[in-house]
Amino acid sequence: MKRKDFAEIIFANIFKNKDSLQKQYINSENEIGYFFLDALLPDEIVIQLNSCFPKMEEMVLKKSLRENKYIGVQMNKYASILEEVLFAFQDEKVVGVIGEIVGLKEIYPDDKLYAGGISLMKKNQFLNPHLDNSHDKERERWRVFNLLYYVSPNWEFENGGNLELWPNGLEAKPITIESKCNRLVVMATHNNSFHSVSPVVKEVERKCISNYYFSNKPLKEDDFFHVTSFRGRPEHKILDILLQTDNFLRMNIRKIFKKGIKENPHYYKKK
Repeated sequence: MKRKDFAEIIFANIFKNKDSLQKQYINSENEIGYFFLDALLPDEIVIQLNSCFPKMEEMVLKKSLRENKYIGVQMNKYASILEEVLFAFQDEKVVGVIGEIVGLKEIYPDDKLYAGGISLMKKNQFLNPHLDNSHDKERERWRVFNLLYYVSPNWEFENGGNLELWPNGLEAKPITIESKCNRLVVMATHNNSFHSVSPVVKEVERKCISNYYFSNKPLKEDDFFHVTSFRGRPEHKILDILLQTDNFLRMNIRKIFKKGIKENPHYYKKK
């Protein structure tokens, strides 16, 4: 099967559930708009995706106070099915039906996979609350939606490693969306869309395929340019101060160097 075949399955499933997905999004739009859909692909495809996922040593470890996870973006290094499914989410029909659900006519996928690709987390790994970088690699379009597709079999909520949305700030209880196998989550990204991945607490591997959609206009009228901005979890007060200082310094560097001091290596370098 090729990406067009996967895209047809993804489109058909989303289109079939379009009304209920739109209700999910509208009901959450005033905070952090999102929707999710289970059983997206046939089980045999999900089993293959899981079995073909690269080992940790074949991926890049991103470990800091901000995050601790493995990522992969140079997709031609991995099993072809991973690249085909990932890019199926960039098919015109898939992008179009998601645009209809969220009420945007002009949204664009990113074939460079800037900050996208695949990720893996094991026990004690995490992603602290953060806002995604507001723009694409060239700072020409606004990042507006994040697509997360999970492929870890038999995933349980108790594993940790679940998606958290913080629409009411970091002092309020987050909305937790389980990283359930074969689940697609689509969430809005804007200046108030803080989200995180809770620490994985069991000896399991959380596997995710990620895409971003962009637009010529920001999702919210008051959105402004920002780098990926991390915060500490509510129980980590000192870390929160350190991360806010880090955000401030990196933002000021971007005022001088539009694309940063050095190029962000997290994108697909196609030949």
